[in-house]
Parts: sequence; C-alpha cells; structure tokens
Amino acid sequence: MTENMQIDLTDPIAVVRSRSLTTLVREAIERHIAEGALAPGEKLTEADWAARLHVSRGPVREAFRSLEELGLVRIEKNRGVFVRTVSLAEADEIYELRAVLEAGACRLACARIDAIGLARLDRCVEAMEAACAASDRDSYARANVEFHDAIVAAAGNAKLYDTYRRLVGELNLFRRAALGAHAGAIEHSLAEHRAMLAALGAQDGERMAQLMHEHVSGGRRRAHEAYARQAGEDMAG
Repeated sequence: MTENMQIDLTDPIAVVRSRSLTTLVREAIERHIAEGALAPGEKLTEADWAARLHVSRGPVREAFRSLEELGLVRIEKNRGVFVRTVSLAEADEIYELRAVLEAGACRLACARIDAIGLARLDRCVEAMEAACAASDRDSYARANVEFHDAIVAAAGNAKLYDTYRRLVGELNLFRRAALGAHAGAIEHSLAEHRAMLAALGAQDGERMAQLMHEHVSGGRRRAHEAYARQAGEDMAG
C-alpha cells in the first residue's frame, strides 16, 4: 500500500450522521481503488485500514464485504483481501454493456436534465480542459469519471445509476492505463466530451447517445492498445 496515502474522515458530525461508519470506510477504500492508489492484486488488511481511518476493525471488515459485493475486491479464505484483477475478456463484456447503458442514459438525460445538472457537466469539462493543458492524467481521469457519473445521475433512474456505478467501478480496475495508450489520447477524449456536452445543450438525445456509444467503444479500443503494449513490455522485460 502506498505510504503517503491519507484518508480524510474528519468532516463535520453531520456527515457521519447521514452515513454509516461502514459506508464511509467503504467509500474511502473505493476512492483509492478508483484513483489507482491501490493496484490490482494488492493485499488489504483490516488492521492497516483501521489504523489509517482511526476506526475499529469491525467497520473495515464490513466494508471489505461490501467491496466484494461491488466486484472491487476478492476475499480468499486463510489468505486475506485483495484488490480484484479484471481480465481483458471481462473488461470487453463490461465495455459492451456500459456502451448500451450510457447511450440510454444520454437519451433520458436530454429530456430530464436541469440547470444544476448542466452546470455540473460544464464544470467537469472545464476541469478536464485544465487537466489536459497541464498534462495531468490523474486529474483528467477524475473529471472524466465525474462527467459520466453526472450524465447517468441526470437520467433520473436509480436502477440504471446503481448498475452503472458497479460496472464503472469494476472497469476502473482495468482501464487506467488506457489514456496513455497513444499520444494525443487525452486531447481526443476531451474533444469527444465537448461534443457530447454540445449535443446535450441542444437537447439532441439521439446525437448524444451516438457520440457516447462511439466514445465508450473508443475507450474499449484504447484499453486493448494499452493491454497489448503492456504485454509487449512484459515480454521484453
């Protein structure tokens, strides 16, 4: 585990009242998995996370079980808890399903999004532009995830949102290298997000759905390129 990892659970008491301690612990660990601070295959221990988060081991144990249900970790008897590794074949299936779900979310969002939702997406694109200009892949990835999350949330379908969140959580275990698969990947991704935002502003649900489907399919292609490149480097090493 990265030594410089820090968790902030010192928010006001109102935050704790609105969520269970187990939920806060799960979200903290999930965030580190999503951001790549915890690598696939890395071992997690109750004692370590309890100490980092200043909680007892009980909520950590329950958080691990919840993360297993979300497909983010695997619990092996007598061995421990490990961040899951997602295979290329599994990632392919997730990308296929995600393309369909997000295209449908785009159609719904175009009909239902309000000014607050549009403003959230504008902020996401602005953050992506700033990250692109600074060549900050990590910040770009966070803004990218927020953009897609905001679209699915704007669709106003809780079941769709829950399904999407599970899929994207599993996919994050696989795809973080995809934006570095070739030169100009971030710039190309940014242009696609700008086009989707323009279609949303024009309330063109079919156009936005088409753009989203192409965007997710492009992400799948870039993930394959990253996977092939890594496999080549491993063989060369």
